[in-house]
Amino acid sequence: MISPARRHEIIDALRRGTVPGNGLDAFAVGIDRFQSSLDEELGAAQSGRGVFKAVRGEYGSGKTFFGRWLQERARSKGFATSEVQISETETPLHKMETVYRRMIERICTADSGEGSFRGIIDGWFYVLEQDVLADGKINPNDETALMRATDELMESRLSAINRVAPAFSAALRGYREAVSRADYALAEGLVNWVAGQPNVAASVRRAAGIKGEIDHFGAANFLAGVLSILRDSGYAGLILVIDEVETLQRMRGDTREKGLNSLRQWIDEIDAGRYPGLYLLITGTPAFYDGPQGIQRLPPLAQRIQTDFSTDPRFDNPRAVQIRLPNFTLPLLCEVGCKVRDIYSDACSFPDRVKHSVNDDYVHGLAQAVTGKLGGKVGVAPRIFLKKLVGDVLDRVDQFADFDPRQHYALTVGAAEMTLAEQASAGMASLDDIQLSL
Repeated sequence: MISPARRHEIIDALRRGTVPGNGLDAFAVGIDRFQSSLDEELGAAQSGRGVFKAVRGEYGSGKTFFGRWLQERARSKGFATSEVQISETETPLHKMETVYRRMIERICTADSGEGSFRGIIDGWFYVLEQDVLADGKINPNDETALMRATDELMESRLSAINRVAPAFSAALRGYREAVSRADYALAEGLVNWVAGQPNVAASVRRAAGIKGEIDHFGAANFLAGVLSILRDSGYAGLILVIDEVETLQRMRGDTREKGLNSLRQWIDEIDAGRYPGLYLLITGTPAFYDGPQGIQRLPPLAQRIQTDFSTDPRFDNPRAVQIRLPNFTLPLLCEVGCKVRDIYSDACSFPDRVKHSVNDDYVHGLAQAVTGKLGGKVGVAPRIFLKKLVGDVLDRVDQFADFDPRQHYALTVGAAEMTLAEQASAGMASLDDIQLSL
């Protein structure tokens, strides 16, 4: 059962042409075959193992949808989740400090949305206090003794992290002391520093006895610390999705090489047990996995995630390190459209009118029309199709009693509302096609 708030969240996102952050199970199609193996892997992460998974799919096959669907599924099982988009200038893959910062900014739990990091830290200190009090040796009214015992337990729990990153526990200790004194400005500064935010005031760092910013190696150690905090707090682990890794192919050669090598290091460190409870998922196009500008440029990386896709897709192994998303077909596109129509009708003012005017035959016809506008490429059509279905058709049927989409609506798809890949499928000219008179 979908709540009204969740329905509106789904519809609003589709109206904008984006992937909803929640409620994806309600209209997911074609990915049931992966559920069992993914649940097994989530169980492995929950037991303390690290997991790496690579997803491949053409543009429009639903890679971003798949990543967010997995995150939502994982949150329902007690995981924290986060998603990072790689970019050459803001979040290069080879700079762990930027990846870590974006990860913390978008960390999410079932109880709260993005930006849950401070709540996770506060919850962890509460758990530590409860563990101290459960021992029965500390008077709960003796705040000084409770603070001291909690700090000692924190140091014990983070002992492995302290050996390589003592600043992690120092900053957390300073944060807790600042909260106890109601010095909220200092507390905010320290939690921001632990979160990898740059330009934290020197006075804040001095107060906790820490120096400088978090560098690449510090961020790797802090990630291990965050995983330890999550486990201590009762979370099953952390799902980290790095979406559209194929952007590495369009970066400068040195940045691309460093990014690929960083990905290899991530895989090796996960296998070595450095990140217990981490489930790392990357998504990319077949060209990234198989082409000369992608993973094949680094043979050790290619060897680690090589998977045979020469067999019939029906027999793809969902347990493999790399999995292939099936391309969208017209029947699947229609199925998604009908599910979205039903979600919309349950949340609108006139559900009967919506279901009558936008019946299955109309959804099928609209799907065919959108696909035709995009050169017959069904895999490129889902975003535009759902955007048109919701914003151009369903909204009007709901608001205007005399609106008949068969009579009063003619599909138009302009370049301004299309991505470059969608424009290419539609055969629209790119800047490279413009002839200049010189």
